[in-house]
Amino acid sequence: MKTETLNLPKITDSVNGNNTTMKALVYHAPGKKAWEEKPKPSLKETTDAIVKIFKTTICGTDLHIMKGDVPAVTDGRIIGHEGVGVIEEAGTSVSNFKKGDHVLISCITSCGKCEYCKKGMYSHCTDGGWILGNLIDGTQAEYVRIPHADNSLYPIPAGADEEALVMLSDILPTGFECGVLNGRVQPGDTIAIIGAGPVGLAALLTSQFYTPAEIIVIDMDDNRLAVAKTFGATHTINSSKENAIEKVMSLTNKKGVDTAIEAVGVKETFELCESIIAPGGHIANIGVHGKSVTLHMETLWSQNITITTRLVDTVTTPMLYKTVQSHKLDPQKLITHRFKLNDIIKAYDTFGNAAKEKALKVILTNE
Repeated sequence: MKTETLNLPKITDSVNGNNTTMKALVYHAPGKKAWEEKPKPSLKETTDAIVKIFKTTICGTDLHIMKGDVPAVTDGRIIGHEGVGVIEEAGTSVSNFKKGDHVLISCITSCGKCEYCKKGMYSHCTDGGWILGNLIDGTQAEYVRIPHADNSLYPIPAGADEEALVMLSDILPTGFECGVLNGRVQPGDTIAIIGAGPVGLAALLTSQFYTPAEIIVIDMDDNRLAVAKTFGATHTINSSKENAIEKVMSLTNKKGVDTAIEAVGVKETFELCESIIAPGGHIANIGVHGKSVTLHMETLWSQNITITTRLVDTVTTPMLYKTVQSHKLDPQKLITHRFKLNDIIKAYDTFGNAAKEKALKVILTNE
């Protein structure tokens, strides 16, 4: 879908002028977005913090939003749910952070007190969850309001690689929790990851915590498959050039894979997972699905298959943070392009044409 860029009138303030406005990427309708002036966010609750964005990025979910696949996102919403920055202002009830602290923003907002948060299901927090860039304004802006700041931000130590840490906002915990953990990857397993985009590659990187014997990555983009090879894939399959089902079966002695991780979000890739899963296997869905898929119970009903869905909870972010800080995990190699924040329209064009541009993750810097 071609995305239309709108030129909207500048917002001005009759009293304080430019001090009350900022620039942000705003969704208006499927295929319509604008880089425009918006009111600068202010504290609404004593548990809020205002963060000045230093670095942010674009997620595949943002592309789904732009296609109209997430109807909860309405006209006027500032998009984005990832980033790092510095505390501009903190509410009186915020105890873990103060003005001037450098922070990592979690894509999931957590009150830490409700029934779901106490279960570690932060994505279903009754006063949070995935709200940034969805139900409230997000991070593709000069400033963002973070509710429940104490539970939704992480401190960044001096000298840390902020670009690498942006990958901890969403894609690394998403690939790990929704793909690897839900897929129950075990030592010696044969796994398949369908989709070699950033989240699929994050699942590839983090699956290696559990030393699977074979990692098969399936995609239609030769460049991404080449990257997957350098990241640890043992086999790659271009599904536009060869029969992926036949190739997987030939690689697994007609058994299928122990875990199939769906990291695209379309009917064809989910049904591919159903076709290549071995008896007793696990299908772990990561992709954002805007349309229905077919569940082939006529073949799966007797196969002891587990199918899981999940919205990332970010419960593993502290652990992943440690692995990045100790250089056991290097998410910066997922970054292929860098832009200034005010070039975000160009960044969307690049990210939306990933195959042509050889793009994985883009970093947007607010200067």
